[in-house]
Amino acid sequence: MKKTVLFIVLLLSVTSCISTKSTLKNVNDNAPDLVLKKDNTFIITLFSNDKKYGFDPDYPVNIFYRNTKDEALNETRFLNALAGPNGEKITYTRLETCCPFPTKRSDMGAGFLNVYELKWDGQKKPLKLYLNIYEKGILMVPMGLRLKQD
Repeated sequence: MKKTVLFIVLLLSVTSCISTKSTLKNVNDNAPDLVLKKDNTFIITLFSNDKKYGFDPDYPVNIFYRNTKDEALNETRFLNALAGPNGEKITYTRLETCCPFPTKRSDMGAGFLNVYELKWDGQKKPLKLYLNIYEKGILMVPMGLRLKQD
C-alpha cells in the first residue's frame, strides 16, 4: 500500500512539472525537411539574426529529423556542421536535459531540450545551446557561429 501511494505521489509530482501549453516560440511544422550532406551533417543555408535562437530555452534549435530514436545522432549532425566565429573547430559536451514541454512526437506526450556547451580555442566563455529533437523549425546557424568549411 505504501509503495502504491508513493508511486502516485511521484507520478503526480512528475506530471505537474510539464505544462499543457508549450512555451517554445519557433516551432514550424511547415519547415522543410532536413537534408544530409555527404559528411553526414545537416545542410544549413540560413544564419539567424535573433540573439535568442539556440541560446534561450524558448527559442531552441529544432532539429527533428524523421524520428527521435537517434537523438544523439541528429544533434551531432547539427553540431558537427558548426564552427566558431572565425572558423575555429568547436568541441561540445552535453550538459543536461531540461525544460519539459508537451509534444505529439513523443510516446510520453512530453519532450525535453538537451543543453550543450560549445568551446573553441581563444574563446573567453563557453556557449550554451538548447537543442530540441522533437519539433521542426527552420534550421539556422546561431548568432556568433559559422558553418564549418569542407
